[in-house]
Amino acid sequence: MDALPGLGKSEVGALIENFMAVGGLAGVAIPPEAVAVEMLPAPHRSPSVLPAGKMAVYIFQWGGQCLKIGKVGPKSQARYTSHHYSPGSSNSNLARCILKECASLGISGLSTDNVGAWIKENTDRINILLDDRLGIPVLSMLEAFLHCRLKPRFEGFESQK
Repeated sequence: MDALPGLGKSEVGALIENFMAVGGLAGVAIPPEAVAVEMLPAPHRSPSVLPAGKMAVYIFQWGGQCLKIGKVGPKSQARYTSHHYSPGSSNSNLARCILKECASLGISGLSTDNVGAWIKENTDRINILLDDRLGIPVLSMLEAFLHCRLKPRFEGFESQK
């Protein structure tokens, strides 16, 4: 794992250790070998595939702040690899959020045609891969835990806040 501004190797390691402790409190054993972390500093390439037998929680950060956290089950290839780079791909994705809030972020010149490239060029992405045998409740617990700890700028719909 490489160090990133914002969340670096040691911070991510501490988050994973804390999450394993939360799992224990919930009665779930999370073996260290069932968790892998990929640090993709800017500029990064979007993942080409969610590895077989894995599910993931991913974090996008920029300028020292957490922008978005999401999760994907083992059958969510497109959500993992491409949805967050294209504003028209889904109702909730990072590209759409950035376009909507680019003025408040201090970013100019973005459009539906170039926001995906901007995300790859400027944001760090952290993928936390879990063995799918841990189950969706553990995946959801990790996402919720990271939401509480990192307080992403773009999360959920306004009506949910």
